[in-house]
Amino acid sequence: MTILQGDAGELIKAVVLVVAALFPIVNPIGSAAIFVDMTGPISAQLRNLLARKISIFSFLLLMGSMLFGAKILTFFGVTLYAVQIGGGLVVVATGWSLLIQTGSRATARSATDSDILDNAFYPYTLPITVGPGSISVAITLGANLPLQCHALSFLAPVVLMASFIGVILICVSVYMSCRFVNVGERILGTSCTSVLMRLLSFITMCIGVQIMANGIRSYLTLVHK
Repeated sequence: MTILQGDAGELIKAVVLVVAALFPIVNPIGSAAIFVDMTGPISAQLRNLLARKISIFSFLLLMGSMLFGAKILTFFGVTLYAVQIGGGLVVVATGWSLLIQTGSRATARSATDSDILDNAFYPYTLPITVGPGSISVAITLGANLPLQCHALSFLAPVVLMASFIGVILICVSVYMSCRFVNVGERILGTSCTSVLMRLLSFITMCIGVQIMANGIRSYLTLVHK
């Protein structure tokens, strides 16, 4: 019984760690606000399907990063700071394009349902919802969770369960935010939603700059050792 209680305690702490690390940078509410501005007015059925696809892709990206991210980077000889610098550039470019664009909703109205669904992975999931910042955090979690749980590897049951539950909770929040973001839009109104979207686009661009800065700092630290 004591062992089971200890495992449960480790599991809960690990789940909280995963959610606390990923939620602020995934930022489901902010991502959903950008998502609704890019898609424009679409049917509830299409929004539901698109939100489901985004949440599934987000789950695959996050779990894949935690499980295989470090190994993939090692195989290709790519360092985490290189991912941060390159990914930060992508986030900056995405934030800037969203900040300066006009008439996005008019464009969305002319897009077919198939066109919108084709964009479920890029750009709605990557990099808007799960960007390089989220991926780098997931890779770091994958490397550190076994130590936090006193396990030998990421494949230990308590580590796998904590990762799975934590990422599922994040993806549920992504789905709920994307699925019901139009309710918040109706409450805020068109002008307030537009202002909020511009603000979030600027924050997205700043996040990209911060991700780049973290990568550059890591690189300079490595060079000076």
